[in-house]
Amino acid sequence: MCGIFGYIGPSAAAPLLISGLRRLEYRGYDSAGIAVINGDLDIYKKVGMVKELENILPATVKGNIGIAHTRWATHGGVTDANSHPHASEDGKVALVHNGIIENANALRNQLRKRGIVLKSETDSEVLVHMINLEYQSGAAPLTAVRRTLRRARGTWGICVIFLEHEKIICARNGSPLVIGIGEKETFIASDPHALTSHTQKVIYLEDGELAVLTAGDVKTSRNSGKIVDPTIHILDDDWGESELGDYPHYMIKEIHEQPDALRQCITGRINLSDGTGRLGGLRLSPKKLQAIPHVRLIACGTALNAALVGRLLIEKLARVPSLAHVASEFRYNDPVIDAKGLYFVVSQSGETADTLSAVKEIQTKGGTVMGVINVVGSSIARQCGAGAYIHSGPEQAVASTKAFTNMVAALTLFAIQIGRSRTLSRQNGRALVKGLREIPEQMGKYLSNQGPIMEAVEIIKEAKSVLFLGRGISSPVAREGALKLMELAYIPCLAYPSGEMKHGPIALLEEGSPVVVICPNDELKPKVLSAIHECKARGAKIILICEEGDEIAAEADVSICVPNTDPLLSPMLTVLPLQLIAYHTALELGLNVDRPRNLAKSVTVE
Repeated sequence: MCGIFGYIGPSAAAPLLISGLRRLEYRGYDSAGIAVINGDLDIYKKVGMVKELENILPATVKGNIGIAHTRWATHGGVTDANSHPHASEDGKVALVHNGIIENANALRNQLRKRGIVLKSETDSEVLVHMINLEYQSGAAPLTAVRRTLRRARGTWGICVIFLEHEKIICARNGSPLVIGIGEKETFIASDPHALTSHTQKVIYLEDGELAVLTAGDVKTSRNSGKIVDPTIHILDDDWGESELGDYPHYMIKEIHEQPDALRQCITGRINLSDGTGRLGGLRLSPKKLQAIPHVRLIACGTALNAALVGRLLIEKLARVPSLAHVASEFRYNDPVIDAKGLYFVVSQSGETADTLSAVKEIQTKGGTVMGVINVVGSSIARQCGAGAYIHSGPEQAVASTKAFTNMVAALTLFAIQIGRSRTLSRQNGRALVKGLREIPEQMGKYLSNQGPIMEAVEIIKEAKSVLFLGRGISSPVAREGALKLMELAYIPCLAYPSGEMKHGPIALLEEGSPVVVICPNDELKPKVLSAIHECKARGAKIILICEEGDEIAAEADVSICVPNTDPLLSPMLTVLPLQLIAYHTALELGLNVDRPRNLAKSVTVE
């Protein structure tokens, strides 16, 4: 959600800024812009994709210092005026901002009283005018930014350039910024993925820190003025190039990457002899695992659906009470934190603002919190300090696919690990880890023969709404299928445990209503079959996700079969047809599968 890229060095800034914005497109945005110092402060910004911005740029934009931004609208509509960068009235200061300034209205009124005319509806513009007022009064650039931020309330990742100074001033509070260190050149970005083609050496700004960037040099300090000695990190090579190759879209590429991604996640983490998982990053001995009174998982969106699967696995295999919480509600519910309990936060990006806030709340109240994260070195990973990376590699499509299956795999490994320290027998543990080790091959088998996906799409694509049903461990899978279809095809979807269908959702059913049912061959299958019959009696069209060779396939209008596995491992297979249905439905409707409207890959504001 929103992206920042900046450059200072010997090269022309504009091409690097555009390239950086392209690498940030996956985060979701509705406008883009750049500002370059070239004798004057030249600003170009445009509603639409980065290519629309490129169309309005002159053939050559000179200048070696610049900042760039992709905006996801929060304050004010999607207009050129509301796009970033924003400039001071005299054209001597420009700024890009991620985050939300909560006291923007009060600050805007103060600026108007001083005769300053604001050109946008954004909260961000007030910052650049306030910084310029400080600068005009004689403050140095860093001091002007620091004084302004002391008056602001909210979250920010900002980059500021001054026409009369060869430097970029950056500051972070709740919105990520990563500095890249090159040879006599320096970069800044909101995401390390945008830096990997330029350098592997980075500095992660922490909340409350500011940085002064010059060509090849970085100086960091706290809001208080205290100098900070930054730590230089080396980026993982896996987060380098992520190209389409022979695939038409990133989403379908990432769906097909799931077998290899899952192998990356589980390799070295399975102990077949002892029938257990081995997540070393948790730093939890069997004795510590035995002492855990409960486990709570906190997440948003797709990560929440994975957490719901994890919760059921932990209770089933370890007999430990477990709950999954919506991260955006967690902190505001004034949760009771048990210092003896274990808290997991689950996030693909590791930058989800709601989830990061939950981490800080848990830690403030004395709890132990660990991350289940994809992006190495992300804010949540650093804040937790312990946990498990899921090793999915970069996801460019906004709709998450391979991160879901790897999150489920990592939580499965934990459930087996804690289960073996308690009540799970070695024999049953060995059966589970053996089955888990076979899942990547089974994924590949299914993806090479996907079944009648397009028949399902024909039923769904013109529907007013779609109902997804599952029971037990398949209930969160139904939620994930509904989320994917809603995200990509903009069709209203409901997901319910199939036993709840009679308690309200059945009222929506009419002749031809699509109902997608997830039904692995487990002890709950007879109950799910009853729900199927109830839906069919109301004229619904049944799209069934089941296992190969299961006689229940005959009950559906369209049956899509996945390989047989232990029912507890089935979510990693039954979700695959749901991802494909969402993808192909969106294509049939002529929609952008990689960049759905209004959505952002990394939600960095609350």
